[in-house]
Amino acid sequence: MKLFRVALALLFALALPLPARQSTPPPDASARQDAFLDKMTGHWLLTGTIAGKPVTHEVDADWVLDREYIRLHETSRGKSPSGSPDYEAIVFLGWDPGAHEYTILWLDTTSGAGLNSPVIGRGKFSSDQIVFLFKSPGADFHTTFAYDKSSDTWQWLMDGEENGKLSPFARVKLSRK
Repeated sequence: MKLFRVALALLFALALPLPARQSTPPPDASARQDAFLDKMTGHWLLTGTIAGKPVTHEVDADWVLDREYIRLHETSRGKSPSGSPDYEAIVFLGWDPGAHEYTILWLDTTSGAGLNSPVIGRGKFSSDQIVFLFKSPGADFHTTFAYDKSSDTWQWLMDGEENGKLSPFARVKLSRK
């Protein structure tokens, strides 16, 4: 009879609803990284030069997938003959708590190479900036996202690296719309 009561109590306990998953991250390193990434959310105007040419792009950034990633959607104002944007990218930026670094997945319309090109980078935080490295055989790519608190703007600095030498690829600034 005692065994029956224990089994019944266990069955009853398993039937109770489980507590809801906490949606707010705990106050640890991940929460501090979320606070930094929060500064990137919103609607932005990207201006500057890419591959030596002046550009103007729209960038929308928001949290997605239960605040696991910031999604950046970048679209050029320039249009191709077919009417589609000259450039478009969807970027996912997140925090890897195990490695204590940022991760980034950059998918765009530049080459059609898709996942055959270096689209995944890892980045370190230092002094209001994240420095990413996209590794590929023979030619790495560096991307720095630098936040300026005084003007609430971002700079993106992008450099190709070949045989240990950096060459500037893009110098752009994001200002809130």
